[in-house]
Amino acid sequence: MSVSHINQLDDLDLQILDILIKDCRTPYLEIARVCHVSGGTIHVRMKKMEDLGIIKGTRILLDLPKLGYDVCCFVGIYVDKTSSFSYVIEEMKNIKEVVELHLTTGNYSIYAKVVCKSISHLQDLLMNSINTIQGIQRTDTFVSLSQPIDRNIHL
Repeated sequence: MSVSHINQLDDLDLQILDILIKDCRTPYLEIARVCHVSGGTIHVRMKKMEDLGIIKGTRILLDLPKLGYDVCCFVGIYVDKTSSFSYVIEEMKNIKEVVELHLTTGNYSIYAKVVCKSISHLQDLLMNSINTIQGIQRTDTFVSLSQPIDRNIHL
């Protein structure tokens, strides 16, 4: 969050965000009760934070292994030249197994989080989808063994 946006938030806004970080399904009237304000005030504050781009929406959290996606890995991608970035990113957006994409400093140009149903699914994805994208020079893949921390930031 940029400094200009945080300066537009007061203690009530931060309290609302803290409640929603813990459980984004908390009803507005429950937030209002905890914060000792009206439900209308919560609606106004939520709209303000949405307009500022602080709240970008809500997501459902899926237990991916229960849906058959047992393999989580990270793919470090070397892009051949700067002019290839836009094309590579657009092509990566078309691969449903890519759930996160980060432009990075360090050894890799792009770092992707990928979920697959099996190691053979991962192999197929790498060989026939990711590594065939024009502009990708090569990739390094790191399989996640577990995810002991999965949380939002605490304010």
